[in-house]
Amino acid sequence: MSQLIRHVITGLGMVCLYLPSYAQQKPAYVPPRQYHSYQTESPIKIDGIADENAWSKAVWSEDFTDIEGDKQPAPAMRTRLKMLWDNQHLYILAELEDPHIWATLHQHDTIIFQDNDFEVFVDPDGDGEKYFEIEINAHNTIMDLFMSKAYRVGGDALMTWDTRGMQTAVQIDGTLNNPQDKDKKWTVEMAIPFSAFAFFNQGLPPKDGARWRINFSRVEWDTDIVNGQYIKRKDPKTGRSLPEHNWVWSPQGIINMHAPEKWGYLSFVAKPAGSAPVSLPLPAIEAAKEYLWDVYARQLQYRRKNGRYASTLGALGISATTINEQGATYTLQMEGITDQFTATLLNKNSKERCSINQEGKISQNSSNE
Repeated sequence: MSQLIRHVITGLGMVCLYLPSYAQQKPAYVPPRQYHSYQTESPIKIDGIADENAWSKAVWSEDFTDIEGDKQPAPAMRTRLKMLWDNQHLYILAELEDPHIWATLHQHDTIIFQDNDFEVFVDPDGDGEKYFEIEINAHNTIMDLFMSKAYRVGGDALMTWDTRGMQTAVQIDGTLNNPQDKDKKWTVEMAIPFSAFAFFNQGLPPKDGARWRINFSRVEWDTDIVNGQYIKRKDPKTGRSLPEHNWVWSPQGIINMHAPEKWGYLSFVAKPAGSAPVSLPLPAIEAAKEYLWDVYARQLQYRRKNGRYASTLGALGISATTINEQGATYTLQMEGITDQFTATLLNKNSKERCSINQEGKISQNSSNE
């Protein structure tokens, strides 16, 4: 598949923009993973030990994969997680296998991914805007930020935002910063208040069956042991550190965590952990949204070439406007002027509607509205 990839190095990492070729008729789709989180009937003590009964009943996620999915080899070390919730908190337990555990950063809101780290990305309303990022290293040092919109549309990281009331703990099965031995793993435990993710007290707590966009990332650097210290491995030609590994729960398909439309789904189940599993399949519109993101990417490419957005789908090389997903039929429509556009998927039978604009903002109603 032909593609154009743009790398932007910022103070908060690498952003990649994927633009498909005009000839592409069906967008590439990496199915997002799903996790059903059940409730804990008693509060979780955040100590990194995870000896509560509710944790023993919670199901492990799939093992993390490379950020690009099957395009790259499987990660060399296992990473997995569990989630629980109650009326106040989302609980996260992550287990990161590593024979050499190290960390250097101690100050809050330093750029934690310069160490090996574990990262949480949350978009509670799934609109592609207003999302949160939390990073933690083996010292239990936190960096957290709020994004009003993604970097690709000029978003800035609000580093003054803090996850108020969050509790975190790290347990190390081995010894930290000791190259002389082999370690087993480090465990991260977090309790994140729902209030930290809320605006004007909306969505507190989530309702049974509520669905969030969420993803998790593990940054892992290749290191060598030099004079009894861990040193990042260098490229012999440039002398720079080799690129970090990006291992994630739900594959993005691109090297960019700041594409919330590619995150996985967290569903909240208002039953105790250990209850009989429930099935909460994703609605057909979730897969159909890939066609909206295809229009969005083509519009960005069109504007780079022509200095304005296209006013018709045909100008973007899109001729097929009837979309069939999981037995549902949608019509793809678009309106565009020089500096704005809106593309819409409409299910005429159910009146279900979902649209995207030039900011990458998703707006939708439900099929029963």
